[in-house]
Amino acid sequence: MSATPTSSSVIIPGNVLDFYLSQGYYRMHQNLFTCRFLPINDEIYTVHWLRLNLASVTFGPTQRRLLRLNEQFTVRRRSFQLTEQYEALYSRYYQSIDFDAPETVEAFLLAGAPHNAFPTEALEVYDGQQLIAVGIFDSGTHTLAGIMNFYDPAYRKHSLGKYLMLLKINYARQQEKTYYYPGYVVHAYPKFDYKLFACPAATEVFDCIAGRWLPFSWDVVAAQSAELMRDWLALEMDAEDPE
Repeated sequence: MSATPTSSSVIIPGNVLDFYLSQGYYRMHQNLFTCRFLPINDEIYTVHWLRLNLASVTFGPTQRRLLRLNEQFTVRRRSFQLTEQYEALYSRYYQSIDFDAPETVEAFLLAGAPHNAFPTEALEVYDGQQLIAVGIFDSGTHTLAGIMNFYDPAYRKHSLGKYLMLLKINYARQQEKTYYYPGYVVHAYPKFDYKLFACPAATEVFDCIAGRWLPFSWDVVAAQSAELMRDWLALEMDAEDPE
């Protein structure tokens, strides 16, 4: 399910972005979309959208250690503009990953659209004069949605993807935002579990059937997954036997 901007020149207002994020929607290219299932290797898995209550976020020893490890780097924030420097860095990152992803920043964010309809910003991380990581995010009135992170694979030991997540959360708190949205996890498929890195205790998971947010736990996710799969199997059976 998606919600598409109706004008090629409009910027989605911050309060509108807040609303859609609160309903389990997220950005894909120039659309807002949501989903409940993800097909992987001929299996169906359930999707569970996350957000962090920023007032409750507390970084533990692991997170503080990562911030200290990378305090030698310079961080700059700017309004998003697609640049050759971004694409060159992303190309090096793309060649190092072992999962499916768009081949360019343009394909990830714009997908051919001439205009960015989202209020998008970037955090840039520099080692001296060298750009080594970029974190892209959208800012609502009371929310911040982390959209993509990429980095120079030569700096892998610095965990720059997780570092950028912490930087985005710190920036969101400085701006007195209420929620940070990192995307989703997938039940019984740990590839996306890194989105819980910042602070599981402050993380909430969306109950898409009841339309409410609950404190995150894997037990809650498992219960939601079971209910979603029951509904999906019932629809499959109805489709096969309409009588």
